[in-house]
Amino acid sequence: MSRSEYPWDNDPDYVRPAERAHEAPTVAAPPLPRMPKKITVTRVAAWRTKDLTGRGVAAFRRAVHADGADKSGLAKLTYAVMINYGTTAALSVALANTLFFSAATAESKAKVALYLAITVAPFAVVAPIIGPLLDRLQRGRRIALAASLAGQGVMCVVMALNFDNWKLYPAALGYMVLDKSFTVLRAAVTPRVLPERITLVTTNSRLTVFGMAASGVFGAGAVGLANAFGSPGALYYTAVLCALGVWLCLRIPAWVEVTAGEVPATLSGHPHKPRRQPMGRSVVVALWGNGTIRLLTGFLTLFSAFVVKAQTEHAPGDQLILLGMIGAAAGVGGFLGNGVGARMHFAHPDRLILACLGVGLGAAVGAAVFDHIAAVVVLALLAATGSALAKVCLDAVIQRDMPEQSRASAFGRSETILQLGWVFGGALGVLLPPTYWIGFTVVAVLLAAGFAQTWFSQRGGTLVPGLGGDRPLHPDVPSATNPATGHLRSA
Repeated sequence: MSRSEYPWDNDPDYVRPAERAHEAPTVAAPPLPRMPKKITVTRVAAWRTKDLTGRGVAAFRRAVHADGADKSGLAKLTYAVMINYGTTAALSVALANTLFFSAATAESKAKVALYLAITVAPFAVVAPIIGPLLDRLQRGRRIALAASLAGQGVMCVVMALNFDNWKLYPAALGYMVLDKSFTVLRAAVTPRVLPERITLVTTNSRLTVFGMAASGVFGAGAVGLANAFGSPGALYYTAVLCALGVWLCLRIPAWVEVTAGEVPATLSGHPHKPRRQPMGRSVVVALWGNGTIRLLTGFLTLFSAFVVKAQTEHAPGDQLILLGMIGAAAGVGGFLGNGVGARMHFAHPDRLILACLGVGLGAAVGAAVFDHIAAVVVLALLAATGSALAKVCLDAVIQRDMPEQSRASAFGRSETILQLGWVFGGALGVLLPPTYWIGFTVVAVLLAAGFAQTWFSQRGGTLVPGLGGDRPLHPDVPSATNPATGHLRSA
């Protein structure tokens, strides 16, 4: 045989194609741009910019398609999730001077009540409807995702056309209901596009990191358009992003529609309906811990804005800087928690959740005692980091303890619970007086109660009958005649 037939025998650095399968062959590095014939400062700068842009795009595509995400369909879901994060950030920019800051001035109780209704109603609608609807939705999950983004785009156009009248508010309410529906639907679809090489924990952390990065990019674009064309310009920009998201949702692989054999999950330890998979003790512990931490992050998101705006000694520019510090701390904490959680294996996730909750409780007490913006910045950092780590633990527990046929339903239900925890904290942030010690004292008491319930649930007890740890650690898959079967297993 000639030497050319086996190149790996001739070249020690040659890598066989089979060994390169994990490198996503559909994503190739772009060719380097051609160097301009006539060298000038402008041409060299343009050539260098084009080169760096091409390399950046290639690196981004490799990251999105890594670990088999291109073949499983996760990459296409990632693009859709990034657009959803981007539309939320763009809408926040467009409505910054209407709903948010007008309510934060607290000049009118009616404005505060209206803002609270707009923030709470989406969760109140989503919680009892979307979860059960998902269990009955056997086909059309891609269509449902696309429809939620299409509806958001329509609401953005309505808001842009009615920016100065009362129709703005119901349109904003409709947008937020659809946005939360997308989040719950996405949680149920994610297990269907899971690559073989990575876990659900890594997948969800990756989606969060890419989504947060997209929020910064698309949010910056909305800021520029809002400065140039006003808030209606940012709303039209958001509608265009929604249209792009519709197309991306429809490109998600068809196998996410396969739901044969799925068993709906339920929080009840002893479900009355047949063919329901009860969540085990570890999952309930993780849900209580995560829900309590989300209460803290929701409270911080709104209360910090109200308390800063109430400090009249700060000029408007200084107020924006202070809010930016809190937001930046929360963003850094989110990236840090997701980055660490995706790369570490936690043998006892329930202990880590309790630790995160305990740190948040201690920081809230510190914020109430020190009564200073610096304590709020530290609390925002710790709360965001703990929330991200706790969510990673929740994902790991659901993947470990829930049978495969119930994971999609469990993720949809858990996402609804976490969002309800966030909005309850946000409601407190709106209703409580904008005074440091009052607000953080109240939230610290609630965190202590949540910590106690989580701790008791971990040990098989409960403070809330029917929703605690008085259930098997890992219930077996229920049968039609005995839906509550299950025996305690070794922890």
